[in-house]
Amino acid sequence: MNALMQAVWVLVFPGFLFLFVYALFCEWLDRKLYARLQNRVGPPWFQPFADFVKLLAKEDVVPKGASRGFFLALPPLAVAAVASAFLYVPVYAERAPYWFQGDIIVVAYLLSLPTLIFFLAGWYSNNPFSSIGATRAVTQLLAYEVPLLLVILGPALISGEWSVSGASAYMRSHPALIPVQLLGLAVAVVALQGKLERVPFDIPEAETEIVAGTFTEFGGRRLALFRLATDMEMVVGAALLGSLFLGGYGPVGPVPGFVFFLLKTLFIVFLLCCLRAVSARIRIDQMVGFCFRWLIPAAVAQVLILVALKGWWLP
Repeated sequence: MNALMQAVWVLVFPGFLFLFVYALFCEWLDRKLYARLQNRVGPPWFQPFADFVKLLAKEDVVPKGASRGFFLALPPLAVAAVASAFLYVPVYAERAPYWFQGDIIVVAYLLSLPTLIFFLAGWYSNNPFSSIGATRAVTQLLAYEVPLLLVILGPALISGEWSVSGASAYMRSHPALIPVQLLGLAVAVVALQGKLERVPFDIPEAETEIVAGTFTEFGGRRLALFRLATDMEMVVGAALLGSLFLGGYGPVGPVPGFVFFLLKTLFIVFLLCCLRAVSARIRIDQMVGFCFRWLIPAAVAQVLILVALKGWWLP
């Protein structure tokens, strides 16, 4: 592995450039499907890119009283965390570029960083709406992260592989396990919706209540980076679920396998869009209660089912 190949993997494909383009495409697809489900036309295909460029061209203002260091450093840090997580998800080959045993824990950690970054961004913005949004964001984190981590670890437990690539390969070689994982997939999709702060879990933003919540004081390049980080997180989260619960990359070669990866990722994005379209925003206490009353027991049940299968049926 030479330095040039590593640079291509990190910066071009399957790294940052591919993730950037695919994230903007998935944002457009999500907005388009959401509009069609509401009998609206929706945006043109280039709208997310146009919005990104427009924000880059706007003035970048640091509010008086805000922590300048945090204000300037946090947006690119959020993008870097999500882009790093993507390097451990198999895209066009059976193994991700930088896979290792235990990388599934690293991916879960990297995907939890954006929410913590959003909290710090809102907390140090010196704005009451931002502070409320930040508090809500970290409160949600404590609710959805437990069931999401439990169901993500389920495929690792049954496969004995603690890498995303290994667990995905095991699921492809045991397709009969995919129906068994449907409960875990449902829990993961709902928890991912909360992680992305989308309806019905868009409580930290809640524009009708607290303006833009965490991002009230952000504009220009910083807001563009935060929005990009969210779009990238949707893609990485969908790719992770597609790999762990649906087998991810197809076993028939790089090009067909990459097509399988795209189809499974887009399927998860479609489920997220449908959940968004049929739901209304709930209160933060309702969100926390829902996670602890329903999602965590369902996640535990999924893990117990897989442990039982591993002990009594699978070798």
